[in-house]
Amino acid sequence: MDLSAATLWWVAAGVAVAAELATGTFYLLMIALGMAAGAVAAHLGLDATWQIAVAALLGAAATALWHWKRASHPRSAPAARNRDVNLDIGERVLVEAWGGDGTARVNYRGTQWTARLAPGAARVAGEHRVAAVEGNWLVLAPASH
Repeated sequence: MDLSAATLWWVAAGVAVAAELATGTFYLLMIALGMAAGAVAAHLGLDATWQIAVAALLGAAATALWHWKRASHPRSAPAARNRDVNLDIGERVLVEAWGGDGTARVNYRGTQWTARLAPGAARVAGEHRVAAVEGNWLVLAPASH
């Protein structure tokens, strides 16, 4: 069985897509796009040198473009502090008193939680907002009115 150059390019692109699905590395899809361009170049009758050049240029350009796009957009907050991930962030609780160890017991969602202050926050009683959830601890900051 004799395989054409285009078939080999398509198989290589398929392997790259399968590897991306297994690893979650989106950059492999950009490389697969370059391999697909090599397959199209083979279908157009270009020789092997041009096929490789087209595949390399398009794969590298797509990878660079994707990297630039990711770098130009801000990253989201860590899950412990991200309201999109944890709906407790931003909710308000009442702290009656802080303990000597910097923790407090607060009522939240119908049960007692252990809370600690966010770094740099003043240890005062009163209304606080949930700044983060770390395991089963609430990290609190004084609520601004």
